[in-house]
Amino acid sequence: MTSRRSTKKSQSDPPEKQENKQNQLFPIVGMGASAGGLEAFTELLRYLPTDTGMAFVLIQHLSPHQKSLLTEILSRTTSMPVVEAQDDLVVKPNHVYVIPPNAVMTITEGRLKLSPRQQVRGQVMTVDSFFRSLAEERGNKAIGVVLSGGDADGSRGLETIKGAGGITFAQCDSSAKVPSMPNTAIASGNVDFVLTPQQIAEELAKISTHPYIIHPTPVKAVDTLIEGGDALTNIFSLLRTATGVDFNHYKQTTLKRRILRRMILYKLERLEDYVPYLQDNPAEVKALYQDVLITVTSFFRDPEAFEALKTKVFPLITKDRSPDSPIRIWVAGCSTGEEAYSIAICLLEFLNNQVINTTIQIFATDVNERAIETARNGIYKANQVMDVSSERLQRFFVPVESGYQISKPVRELCVFARQNLINDPPFSRLDLITCRNVLIYLSSAVQKKLLPIFHYGLKSHGFLMLGTSETVGEFTDLFALVDRKYKIYSRKIAPTQLGMDLIASNYPVETFNPQLPAHTDTWNDLEMQKEADRIVLKQYAPVGVIINEDLEILQFRGQTSSYLQPAPGRPSFNLLRMAKEELQLELRTAIHQAKKGEEAVTKSGIEIQENEQVKHVKIDVVPFKPVAATERYFLVMFSTTIPESTAIQTGDSSARLGQRKLTNEERENKRLRQQLATNQEHLQSIIEEHFRSN
Repeated sequence: MTSRRSTKKSQSDPPEKQENKQNQLFPIVGMGASAGGLEAFTELLRYLPTDTGMAFVLIQHLSPHQKSLLTEILSRTTSMPVVEAQDDLVVKPNHVYVIPPNAVMTITEGRLKLSPRQQVRGQVMTVDSFFRSLAEERGNKAIGVVLSGGDADGSRGLETIKGAGGITFAQCDSSAKVPSMPNTAIASGNVDFVLTPQQIAEELAKISTHPYIIHPTPVKAVDTLIEGGDALTNIFSLLRTATGVDFNHYKQTTLKRRILRRMILYKLERLEDYVPYLQDNPAEVKALYQDVLITVTSFFRDPEAFEALKTKVFPLITKDRSPDSPIRIWVAGCSTGEEAYSIAICLLEFLNNQVINTTIQIFATDVNERAIETARNGIYKANQVMDVSSERLQRFFVPVESGYQISKPVRELCVFARQNLINDPPFSRLDLITCRNVLIYLSSAVQKKLLPIFHYGLKSHGFLMLGTSETVGEFTDLFALVDRKYKIYSRKIAPTQLGMDLIASNYPVETFNPQLPAHTDTWNDLEMQKEADRIVLKQYAPVGVIINEDLEILQFRGQTSSYLQPAPGRPSFNLLRMAKEELQLELRTAIHQAKKGEEAVTKSGIEIQENEQVKHVKIDVVPFKPVAATERYFLVMFSTTIPESTAIQTGDSSARLGQRKLTNEERENKRLRQQLATNQEHLQSIIEEHFRSN
């Protein structure tokens, strides 16, 4: 359901602890620049007040072999102290810190850390390095600014800052002496403000007085902004109407940071003021949606985790693999595709050293349609593949005008689709599911729903991989720990209860406790009916699916694998594509008749093959329309019936043989008559559909 977000801090501290810590910190503004940066720094500091309560850290691309005069020059522009950074220097508010030559600078626990410069393919991404550490250090109190420069440094760092709840700026094209660096950041879609240096200074001064930013920010002040329950409900309703995603299932701390971040951008201090702004500006609803689903990911993130897959998972899922049995992997919450492609590359590398003839199917899903579109294209900028080795870059990527594209053979292994983990059906018969850094942003109730679904989707010897700060929690009966550090689990053989309501009822189905005394004066007719319904639903209800008018499956009910299977190729939840071949014709006809007559239709005696045995299947199609709904739906139920011939158990041997022969002949004639009638009904339905289409 949700898009991936990740910081190193999340691996050690829970989100609540991080938020409390950030509320005691003052904001730090990181400013990155290259060619033309001196003019931009000078103008920005000239218009910046000296009492904002913020600290300012300047990261300029400098010559590694020359002494920097940047500190002296900027000291003439502002009355704030301007200091060249030293290792382990404590950062203070209302101070300016300048990176020294030939160094990479980061920040940890309020102290600047210096290390020697290192080049990656001829580039030194000093701005990205500091921005990423700033996001981890300050979270929502991190502010990133990209000014004039001639490369792409800083854009990935801004993505991380925005993902942590911070605010991002870029210098506008008309005012930048060399606009490549800010323009690349703007093109990434992670910039909140595009302004001149003077306007950036003025905006920073305004932000410094906002209740969400001002130091110190008590936790209660943040909570007060969200206390308007009706306002928050209205925001969720607007998001659900515009996007179809219900954010009631997200953790509230994450939503608070995202909503408050948007309020800062428009100088709004009360949640009640943000609701009408959303109602009057539909584009802001979409912007808030993208903010909540901000994507922070990269190729081969946590490289050791991928090595763990190569050593502990791939050998087992490829063992004794037949050519007609593809390796099936589901990447849930795939974001912009880097993780899915990383898994594909690792699997190809592993198979290259094995004598295994098989195919690979990787299903990658995310609720963010914009991220899915990026993943499908498979095109990434040069700074996005910095963590990819030269060997992999040459083998699995193709240079294109805007960067690099995943090679076609790798792209063809991955199928990307929009999917809401909370509501949409899962994939099945999977060897591996990866869902890294998604569960931590969902409520515990949703986590308890998803983990049994993952268990259901895996093969008996399948594996589940979570983020390093995630666990299977109470579901140790479903999963066994394989790798503690990288949270790899194997599926246990255990019954999976998906918790899907079989049939909607006007009253809750309660659990009857036989240990409680049953008082005859309270055991009325309604309670008897409810208890009887509970038993029937639990033990005797047939399996099936709910479909819409377009035959798209909206919900699975029970174990349907005997009748439905995922079709090869692009994922589809169309009932006819998933149904076994022997059922497709009867299903189409029954649904057409149910649509036309608006009444339940039954088809029985349909023969299917399962495990080299013939089973007789009965199909029931029941149309229904929920209260206040405008669209009709259909409940399609499957059940297995006993063939008539097996019911013949009496009489002498010769009589039984004669009866069996006669019954077989009758059954064959009956089957042919049914097939003819079905074909006629199917032909009639096609004629009517063709007429309606014309």
